[in-house]
Amino acid sequence: MKNNQLSKINTLHTLGPSGTNCEAAAYDWFARQGRKSQVILYSTLDEALEQMPLDASNALLGCVVYPNLHTLVFSNLHQLYLADCFIMSTFSMLLASHDGKMPKTVSTHPAPQMLVPPECERVFVNSNAQAAADCATNKTDGCITTLPCAEKYGLYVIKDYGQIPMGFTIHVAYEAGQKAFISRQESMAVVAI
Repeated sequence: MKNNQLSKINTLHTLGPSGTNCEAAAYDWFARQGRKSQVILYSTLDEALEQMPLDASNALLGCVVYPNLHTLVFSNLHQLYLADCFIMSTFSMLLASHDGKMPKTVSTHPAPQMLVPPECERVFVNSNAQAAADCATNKTDGCITTLPCAEKYGLYVIKDYGQIPMGFTIHVAYEAGQKAFISRQESMAVVAI
């Protein structure tokens, strides 16, 4: 199973809305390939996979800390395989608020929830970008979000956790005639190539 399939990808499907680390990683992955292509954003990675065409030109970009990525991978072994992984630093991750005060309620994606101070109530949302949008509309007092999202919504930075080296994954559909499962011996042969 060779990864020449990576060169066929011209669209990455990943977590949105705009401003997520996954969106930045998708554009970074294409830049590393020396090409520009399309990135389509969804509310969840599950939704992305449901709507993504299963062909050689489309792939799913995930994040290694995305909740239930393991479920997404193992429940789709019959149609997708992990074709690439890379590390990219996230945007600066922040605790922000709409009024500059320490928040009582904090919107957060489940992945970075440990950045929420223990005295704050967590309100779970689908992405760091959505957390900022909810904070800006006063659904919560604060959020765990990215620097670009905090700037977009005019939020006040309470604490900057900095950029975090993060792993991102590329999942592609099997091509016609390609085996969905390979033996350990076959996989070792691929690694040896």
